[in-house]
Amino acid sequence: MPAIPDTSDSSSLEVDVQTFSRRLEAGLEKVQLIDVREPWELERAAIAGFVNLPLSAFAEWETQIHQHFDVDTETIVMCHHGIRSAQMCQWLRQQGFSQVKNLVGGIEAYAIQVDASTPRY
Repeated sequence: MPAIPDTSDSSSLEVDVQTFSRRLEAGLEKVQLIDVREPWELERAAIAGFVNLPLSAFAEWETQIHQHFDVDTETIVMCHHGIRSAQMCQWLRQQGFSQVKNLVGGIEAYAIQVDASTPRY
């Protein structure tokens, strides 16, 4: 089955949860997933495949970002509602990442619009 492309404008800085879900179901290829929520938040609700980089631990991981992630690979960033992930997206762009997208509405929107079995908090 061919991968479902991101139907948003290729220059878009955001991806909606429905498009993300379709791409996830089709098997995301060459996409980096970053979740900036706190570990306790991941215990309550998570989407498989995301790497946790809590913003509160920024000093612990910021110097290693280029070692673990490719600046030219599409990167989708998520948090609870989309505010912290938007901040992370801005920082990643400042670090030279060229294809960064914020998951609009975060895991809350995903739970409401895509997967009702995802716990809300």
